[in-house]
Amino acid sequence: MRNELLLLLSLVVLYGGVLLWMKLFGKQGLYGWTVIATIAANIEVLILVDAFGMEQTLGNVLFASTFLVTDILSECYGKKAAQRAVNIGILTSLSFIVISQSWMLYVPSPNDFISPSIEAVFQNTPRMMLVSLLVYAITQRFDVWLYHAWWDFTNKRWGDPHRFLWLRNNGSTLVSQLLNTLLFTLGAFWGMYDFSTMISIVSVLSVSSMNRFRCSCIILAPMDTPSPGVIEPPVQISKLSLS
Repeated sequence: MRNELLLLLSLVVLYGGVLLWMKLFGKQGLYGWTVIATIAANIEVLILVDAFGMEQTLGNVLFASTFLVTDILSECYGKKAAQRAVNIGILTSLSFIVISQSWMLYVPSPNDFISPSIEAVFQNTPRMMLVSLLVYAITQRFDVWLYHAWWDFTNKRWGDPHRFLWLRNNGSTLVSQLLNTLLFTLGAFWGMYDFSTMISIVSVLSVSSMNRFRCSCIILAPMDTPSPGVIEPPVQISKLSLS
């Protein structure tokens, strides 16, 4: 029960952190959160926990917060701003992989005591990090595209760009998370397990993603109700109920 409570608490804290950084620093705060979340998620993805009756990685929760970032940027600042966040995340992840792997090249001092622990974490994980980088690039770009595809569809169908925020936000995030689960599992574990085990892993992680998605919908419900006199694009921050 402890892990379940901590995961639910992390959803509140991390998603709340996104809104706080935006409140304090605006668009640049969202870019800053992207950097922090990308680096931390590359480490957290190595940690496995049992929660809600299944084994899962901690990085999934933190990674999901980057979808919220791109959705907010799309809604408030436009598609180019969201794509910029994706590019920042890709470059951050690539830089972190290069820097962390360069640590393995040094010969530790006889008095060093931390290198074995660092090596245990990072030496055997280039595949995980590279897969994570590729999946991040694919799913984040897909999320931005799908968000605006939903937006264009509802605007053309009902003629109101301010309606159906819930649909484009949650619809794009759900599909993107499921795509992320599928691609990461195939890339990270292909060849390590037989096909039936891979299917089981994908199924379990998909259920986990759905559970996190339902929780995030509850947490983010106030964001999906536009307030009267919404600020027109590209800045619609009042829609996020941050005041």
